[in-house]
Amino acid sequence: MLQRELDPTSSPFAAIGVQLRRFRKARGLTQVELGKLINYSDSLISMIENGDRPAPLNLVRRADKELDTCQALELLYWTAKSSTLIGGFLAYVEHETKATAFKIFQLNVIPGLLQTRGYASALINAAARRGEIHQEKAIERLNLRMARQALLYREPAPSIQIVIEESCLRAVGGPFVMAEQLRRLESVADLPHVTLQIAPSSLGEDLPVTMPFTLLTRTDGTWMAYLETLQRGYVERDDENKIRSLARTYDWLQAQALSCADSLSLIRTRLKEFDAMFPIAAAKPTSWLKSSYSNGGGDCVEVAPGVPGVLPVRDSKDPHGPQLTFDANAWQSFITGIKAGDFGTV
Repeated sequence: MLQRELDPTSSPFAAIGVQLRRFRKARGLTQVELGKLINYSDSLISMIENGDRPAPLNLVRRADKELDTCQALELLYWTAKSSTLIGGFLAYVEHETKATAFKIFQLNVIPGLLQTRGYASALINAAARRGEIHQEKAIERLNLRMARQALLYREPAPSIQIVIEESCLRAVGGPFVMAEQLRRLESVADLPHVTLQIAPSSLGEDLPVTMPFTLLTRTDGTWMAYLETLQRGYVERDDENKIRSLARTYDWLQAQALSCADSLSLIRTRLKEFDAMFPIAAAKPTSWLKSSYSNGGGDCVEVAPGVPGVLPVRDSKDPHGPQLTFDANAWQSFITGIKAGDFGTV
């Protein structure tokens, strides 16, 4: 089929077409061969690669899987769709996908690269309630945040150093969501290319910065910085003095922060506190509802709405067996994930 050169900046979805073609050719596949692998026509793939049609999300996800892209295409998809991001952030995401090293400092909330879906949902839904974004756009922002996290597992993996201020360990989304988030920090801290430290609140006025920032190394070995305020984000590539100043600040933060072992110990201490808050024993439902997807033979789950703050779940085939008890926010996040196709299809 006729292939023409496509300017990735010519339309919101042109970048997906350009990158799809690059990934496909890198695997030595024709459009016909890729189409057979992902169950889409080669003509549709051609139109996407030529910028004549936007890529459907299911096609993007299947192509990511078959081409082993570490979700790079899905990240581009949500980036193209998102119209609720603060100015400057999309320019940063473009560099983030290619960076070889990161130095991240974060205040108040867990960095987006480490957030669970439940934690991120709580933050984004709160922004929607405040009127900062439209509710219908919340899912797009959430999916973009989740897609960005693929870089944690990219091969070759980038070096990632993270310092979070102790305030990031405060409760967000309720005790269940926060416990899940702290377990996520435990898991990420165990990755060989990740260093996670906590700057203690005892630093007080000695904390040298009052806003988060990220330093990243580009493929040519040069550094760039990303800073964010409430109104917008800023990508700094040209002011070498500012970048060096931020690098010195980061080095100071690392030196003053708790060691990796002590940071992990603090995370586990807070995890125990949130686990103790979770009202599992208080969940004593009196009525159960079967899933609407029940096949009539008992092969489904049952939920018990009406228990304050939580949602008990059990197996219909074993009604007297163990129950799972979810925080209401966590359950809503799970349902949102299913609708978004995050857990695959049956």
